[in-house]
Amino acid sequence: MKREVIQVEPISSFLQRWSSLPVAPVTRAGNMVFVSGLPPFDPKTGELGHVAIDVQTERVLAQMKLCLEAAGASLDNVMKCNLYCTSSKHFAAVNAVYTRYFPENPPARIFVCIPEWTGPFDIEIDCIAMV
Repeated sequence: MKREVIQVEPISSFLQRWSSLPVAPVTRAGNMVFVSGLPPFDPKTGELGHVAIDVQTERVLAQMKLCLEAAGASLDNVMKCNLYCTSSKHFAAVNAVYTRYFPENPPARIFVCIPEWTGPFDIEIDCIAMV
């Protein structure tokens, strides 16, 4: 089974501008889809900036949805999400947004607190899905 790297605009361009790491927004192999944890890019400018955690979470989940769709999947196909956040104090606000994206039969998940990111943001979410 060969791995396919999927370009997702404008996210791929945002990553090239901001990241010195080699990373693809989404890859697919057979019927499995892997979406990278992405920072909360402003969807119009690609900028990163200090905004409220609910706005950051909304941006990250919207990007994840776009990546899934580019790979031929959807939020309904998500099997597992990993949420990485800089503070457990954000748990309730993150869950309020997350619940809108997964209102019924949510995927397996984990919420992990990390000390900080390399940029001005507080959350990343990655996922594994099936097509």
